Amino acid sequence: MTSNKNVLFFVYFISLFIVGSFGFYLIGGREWSLVDSIYMTVITLSTVGFTEVHPLGDTGRIWAMIIIIFGVIGVGILFSSLRDAFMHLNTFRRIKMMKKINKLQGHFIILGYGRMGEVIAKELSQKGQTFVVVEKDDRKAEKIIENGMYCIHGDATLDETLVAARVDNAGGIAVVLDTDQDNLFVTMSIRTMNSDTFLLSRCIQEHNKSKLLRSGADKVVNPYIAGGHRMAEMLLRPQIEDSVTLSTPTNASIDLNIDEISLNKLDRYDGIMIKDSRLREDYGLMIIGIIKEKGDNMISPDPHTVLNISDTILIMGSKKSLDNFKETLPII
Repeated sequence: MTSNKNVLFFVYFISLFIVGSFGFYLIGGREWSLVDSIYMTVITLSTVGFTEVHPLGDTGRIWAMIIIIFGVIGVGILFSSLRDAFMHLNTFRRIKMMKKINKLQGHFIILGYGRMGEVIAKELSQKGQTFVVVEKDDRKAEKIIENGMYCIHGDATLDETLVAARVDNAGGIAVVLDTDQDNLFVTMSIRTMNSDTFLLSRCIQEHNKSKLLRSGADKVVNPYIAGGHRMAEMLLRPQIEDSVTLSTPTNASIDLNIDEISLNKLDRYDGIMIKDSRLREDYGLMIIGIIKEKGDNMISPDPHTVLNISDTILIMGSKKSLDNFKETLPII
């Protein structure tokens, strides 16, 4: 069908060019050469606006207007066909992508492509994970597809959208929609479709956290509270570089956290071996890694390793143990 259209457009413009040139040649009389007629047709169709080769009478001007009108009609049809071809290509791309999504097993799903959803997608992409993003905004959905990611363009609160994303086969789902109401509703919907998948949900209002947990979320994250606590800690005690809370199943009671602590200004650990640091004895903490000043990393260092004031240590323990240790850090 597309090939036939291309042939028709080619025949249309060639015919218009030949008829237009022949018309100018007949109307112009002896003053007009064949080259003059062809040139006049070209500048008329292209709407360049150069002056007439020879003065045109009323008949010549009418003929020029006819050529312009048919030329504009042809260009309009051409652009319309190009638009249809582009839409057809997009439709083909989406159908092809949906076939791939239907075959996914154990993939991740991100519901919502706001600031948090975009960060999650970037992290999963960097780690080589397979995931599907669900987004209802046209521009965002187009951006996701252009970036080479699987995308379902639709409303995540609708069951058919969740089905299209293969919620039933997902290994993990992040619900990061704009409102707590939507997150709560979608969390409940997902649990009716897949009772086993790991479900992570965001809440904006802290009082909605318990509701999300009761509705089926395995973990609930409030980025504002978590970020605020973290920034306050780092503001008071710059030695705290970063921290990680290890996720565990909801039926497990393991409380493990990892903090990244700079030994800068902690003179009591300068030149001390790990076994003599008393972190285990006094705080119940374990040094699981050391980041040296030049960027070299030591994983599971030997107890006889000597600490240096320029080091950054990775310590692991319960939240309470880490909090007790951080209370001993100097406040600026």
